[in-house]
This record gives sequence, structure tokens and C-alpha cells, in this order.
Amino acid sequence: MAFDCDVLIAGGGPTGVTLAILLAKRGVKVIVAEKEAEIYPLPRAAHIDHEGMRILQEAGAADAVMATSRRASRYEFRNARGEVLLCFEGSDRIGPGGWPGANMIHQPSVERALRASLAACPHAVLHGGWELGAFTEDEEGVTAEIATPEGPRTIRTRWLVGADGARSPVRKAMGIAFDDLDFEEPWLVVDVLVDDPARLPTANLQICDPRRPTTCVLMGEGRHRWEFMILPGETPEQVSEDAFIAELLRPWNVEGAVRIERKAVYTFRARIARTWRKGRVCLAGDAAHQTPPFAGQGMCSGLRDAANLAWKLAAVIRHGAPDSLLGTYQPEREPNLRATIAMAIMMGRMVCTTSRWAAFLRDTRMRIGRALGKLPTTPPDYPPISAGAILAGSADAGGYFPQAMASGGTKLDDTLGGDALLITRDALPGQALAPFAHKLTGWLDRHAAEAVLVRPDHYVFGSGDPEALRTAWKSATGLEPPSPLA
Repeated sequence: MAFDCDVLIAGGGPTGVTLAILLAKRGVKVIVAEKEAEIYPLPRAAHIDHEGMRILQEAGAADAVMATSRRASRYEFRNARGEVLLCFEGSDRIGPGGWPGANMIHQPSVERALRASLAACPHAVLHGGWELGAFTEDEEGVTAEIATPEGPRTIRTRWLVGADGARSPVRKAMGIAFDDLDFEEPWLVVDVLVDDPARLPTANLQICDPRRPTTCVLMGEGRHRWEFMILPGETPEQVSEDAFIAELLRPWNVEGAVRIERKAVYTFRARIARTWRKGRVCLAGDAAHQTPPFAGQGMCSGLRDAANLAWKLAAVIRHGAPDSLLGTYQPEREPNLRATIAMAIMMGRMVCTTSRWAAFLRDTRMRIGRALGKLPTTPPDYPPISAGAILAGSADAGGYFPQAMASGGTKLDDTLGGDALLITRDALPGQALAPFAHKLTGWLDRHAAEAVLVRPDHYVFGSGDPEALRTAWKSATGLEPPSPLA
């Protein structure tokens, strides 16, 4: 039976579409099956970090996303009296990915930008109104049944990726269970359109008030969000009533300044699928993990999955790499994801305290920590890759390689593309690297290295002698090593 595509992706949200673009740019034929006919028109995710923006840059959507995003320099945790318990500064500064550290976004705008980029890819197509049904796997591929507006279809694909959300039918069909990380809290989310921005906060806020834990954050241009913890005895129907929401917003003094666009009740959960790949089926995004929103890493984690998975699938499909390379996907991503979720849970438990005595003890500990300078003042870094397709033991192996920028604002990735890179000291005066030579020399100096081999997802494979790196790359990935840049 002939193949209809190399990769069938179930789910046309940000993770699935980004993965499709990154695959298509590498010559992989992709079909995206999205059960909804149109983009969901209301906001959901609110934040993308610098690394996520760098992935969108490769996907051709970053500039469009930045055009409607906003930035806040501060992320504050305040107690019931308004006292600042914890504050992350500088989230609007340029991060290692070459973009601002925190970008508050409007998810439908992000999805439109991604779909516009996908439409320009000759090797990829997205079908709205296509819902994946049963599928079977054999040694060579997967046969999937699809319900379409025109009737049932059978799709033959080499690989299937479930990027189909927290309720993932793909994950359920594979019988993959979750590890529950013991965080489950119901919250009311209220998204508003802003008519008078002068009356709204300019920082992102967590109000650690035991009477009603509350989040207040910027979103994409012209929008703002509040999240209110639902207290014991309250029902989703009760808290969703307009009069109830008006009372919740009353202390913020925004009547007449905002209009409600969306109200929804969510249960914030922390869970990780035990297996992210079985045979020729992989999971990505919310299908593989769910994180509470307090660290703003939900969409970002899905984008990182897409970047990690894309180059490996392309290597297997197009360049003959062993499919054992895909066995590094979960071992590389899961430790980072667990640390991300742990940070979100820590923040969530700090916010979600409803005992006044516990809140008093928390506030006291935080005051002492601030007075002693023991609290972090910048957004957290998450752990590098510790095992997988890296040259373990070499300087910064598994670390995130920063995106240098030239004096005129040109970004390194736009000049060098999305393939693996071998950057050597000898090549720094060359035409391609000269605009970035100062910063790249600084990196090599800091790591006492003659060369660095950077993976397509911008993580460091290893550093050291150029020829030793080339040999190690071929051994670890089965791929022909990149030549030193000239």
C-alpha cells in the first residue's frame, strides 16, 4: 500500500502545526488532521518565552506573533496586603534565544501566523474537519482511519504523531497512562478586551490571598486575563455568572475599562505520560504532558517537543538515521519538562494557599528570604539535556546554544539556517560568521573549546576538537557530520 505521507499529525494546534512546518522545511511530507474546521477564536495560552519565539522564527511565524504580543518587565507575587513576596525582573530583556524573555500573546493570532507559514510549505497540508479514528501499525508504517466532511478516508503514513491535546485519543488508543504529579486545582479564567489600558496593571501578578488566590496577567495586544481560584463549595455554574465575575473584578476598579471576551472553568493539572513513543507513534505537547500555568510554560513545552522531534524524524525518514535516534526524544525532553512542572507547582502552591495561618508562615519566610537576598530575582532556567544525542563530558554538552545577533540586528539562525552546525575558531573570520564573530568567540573562550557542534534544535551536541566532534556526531546519530562553516 502506497504511503500518503511520511508523517501524519493528529492535532492542528500550535504544537502540531509547528512540528509540521519544521518537518516540511526538511523535505518531509506531512498531513495534519485537525478535527475542528476553524481555529478556536478565543484566547487560551498567554505566554511564549525566548526559546519558543526562536522556534517560531524557524517556523516563519515569529515576526507576525511579535507584532501583536506585549511584554512586562516584572512578574510579582503579592500577598493579601499587596506586599511583594517574590519578583522576577527583566522578563522583557532579550533572552538567549535572541528574543524577549517573556512575550504575552493572543493564541488565535499565533495559530493564524503558523497556519499562514504552513500554507507556504509545499510538503505539508492541514485539513480542518478531519478526525482521526482507529489506526493500526505494522513494521513499515501506520494505517489510520479518518472521518472527513466528504466521508471516511484511509491514510497510510510512515509515522503518526499525536499532538491532539490533553484528552488525546492517540494516547488513549495506545493505552499510555499518566504519572500524576499531585496538583489539581479548579480555576475560573476570565479574558477581557481592554478599552482603557491606563487602568490596568502593567506587571504580571500573582495575588497570594488566602481568601481568593488570583492571577492577573497581560495578554496579546488589547487583552488582559484574570484567573480566580474556585473555593470549596462553589460550582462552575455559579462562578461563571456575570454578576459573580463582576464582584470578583470589583477590587480591580476596571468597570467600564474592560469587556469580557471569554470565561471558562479549568482544572489546572500536572501530569506526564509514562511513554512518549510506542513503535511508529509519538506524542507531543499536551498529549504527552500537562503543566499548571503559573510558570507560563504550557505552549512553550509543546514547541520544544516539536523542535526536538522534527529534526530526528526528518533524520530517520530522509537521511537513513536509525529509528533509535527517536529513542532519545523522551529521555532528553522529560527531565526538562519535569523541572518546568516542578517550578509551576512550586509557584502554584505558593499562590493557592487558602489557610490564613499557612499564608502567614509563607509571608514570613518570604520576607526573611528577601531581606537576606536569598530569593531569585530573574525567571528560572531549566536544566539542559543530560542524556541522549549529546557528547557527554564535553563542555556545555546538552546546553542551550544562544542565538547571536549582528550589530544590524540580523539573527544567527536567519543566516545559517536550521541544520546542524559545526562552528570552529578558524571559520570565525569567514563571510558567514564574521558578523557574529565577537559573540561566538566569547562562547568558545568561556568553554575553552576550539569548536562547537550545535544540533538543529539549537542545543549543543558537544564542544572540543572539530574532527572528534564530527566522528562523535556520526556515531551518536547515524548522520553524516556537518562540515566546518567557511
